[in-house]
Amino acid sequence: MANLTNNRLNVVATAAQIAAVKAALTTIDTNLPFLIGLTTEERILLPAINVDNKVFTEDAINAGVNNAGMLPNFLSVSDMQTDLALFNQLDELIAMLKQTVEKLDDTQLLAGSESYSSALMLYKLFGAAADSGIPGADAIVAQLRERFSSQGNTPNTLPKNPV
Repeated sequence: MANLTNNRLNVVATAAQIAAVKAALTTIDTNLPFLIGLTTEERILLPAINVDNKVFTEDAINAGVNNAGMLPNFLSVSDMQTDLALFNQLDELIAMLKQTVEKLDDTQLLAGSESYSSALMLYKLFGAAADSGIPGADAIVAQLRERFSSQGNTPNTLPKNPV
C-alpha cells in the first residue's frame, strides 16, 4: 500500500552499501589509532579551544619558538605545535563527519516519522473498520491500542489527531 502521507523517502540501503560504510568507518579507526575517549568529567574539566583562544595559542607558540631561551627545559614548544597541528587536522575531519552525521540523523528521523505517521493512519483506519463491525478489526485495534495505554486514553478512544 502506498503511503498516503508525504513520502519523501522510499528506499532501503543495500547490504553492500551498509557493509561498505561499516568498512569505511573501520578504516577511519584503523588510520587514526591514537583517537581516545574522554569521560564526562574530563570533557567538563579540560579547557576547550575556540576561535579566540586558538589565536592566543598560535601567538604563544610563535613567542615560544622565537624566544626559546626564556623557556624552562620541561616545556616543549614542539609538542605544542604538534598538538595544535593535530587539532587543525581533526577540525577539518570533524566538520566533514558532522555534516554526514547530521544527514544520517535527519534521514533516520524522516524515515521513522514517515513509518510512524503511516502506522497511526492505519490505526485510525482499523478503528473505523472496527466501528463498522468488520470481523477481526477489533483484535487489531486492541493490539495496536497497547501503544497508547500509558497516555491516559480510554480504551475506546483513538489518540486525538495522531497524524
